[in-house]
Amino acid sequence: MADSAHFGSRQVPLADKQALVDDVFHSVARRYDVMNDLMSFGLHRAWKNAMVAAVNAPRHRPFALLDIAGGTGDVALRVIGSGGEQTRATVCDINVDMLAIGRARAAARSRDEAVTFIEGNAESLPFADRSFDAATIAFGIRNVPRIDQALAEAYRVLKIGGRFLCLEFSAVDVPGLDRLYELYSFNVIPALGRMVAGDAESYRYLVESIRRFPNPEAFAAMLRAAGFARVSFQKMTGGIVALHSGWRL
Repeated sequence: MADSAHFGSRQVPLADKQALVDDVFHSVARRYDVMNDLMSFGLHRAWKNAMVAAVNAPRHRPFALLDIAGGTGDVALRVIGSGGEQTRATVCDINVDMLAIGRARAAARSRDEAVTFIEGNAESLPFADRSFDAATIAFGIRNVPRIDQALAEAYRVLKIGGRFLCLEFSAVDVPGLDRLYELYSFNVIPALGRMVAGDAESYRYLVESIRRFPNPEAFAAMLRAAGFARVSFQKMTGGIVALHSGWRL
């Protein structure tokens, strides 16, 4: 139904999903990056590095990145570190707790002049048309209530020739690994959430949201529908994640 959405395994009114997702990230913000390390055995760092390499920030000219739903600044700071002195990043996130962590992290690394943190909704980005050279979103698109609207907004704020990159969990395509991954996801990750973050339910939702996310081919079709060209995706780690790419041409 058009007026409802999945929140994990539950069907909820579409208008309620964003608030429910916000509650999840308010709860997990303080231990978010620690949990990412534990849940992925540190692999999220390699996956994000692959995204940063694809961004390919130049060394000798201005470059503006928009990182959507990247409140803790993890991806933005990596891109700043990989680019030249004229590389700038804007982090846009709807969750003030995640943004506070990102601001503190950027200040601690003396990067607060290169990275700007803005509270905003992926479905209605508070930026002018054609403002950014690249836009990224890492493990955030599946939490957006209206994914098609968020993709249209990412397309709108990209300059002509700009690239959109989305890192998201995917469908495991290695026989045997799929069963192990499902057992791990639904049993170990919520238990880790309870022990480390004091919140098993939020991590149960995050696992359920992965299962609900479109497969790579279906998501690629959504990118094309939003106007992106040269759409592609690269599966990594047996299909656990996929790096999606599209260009505004």
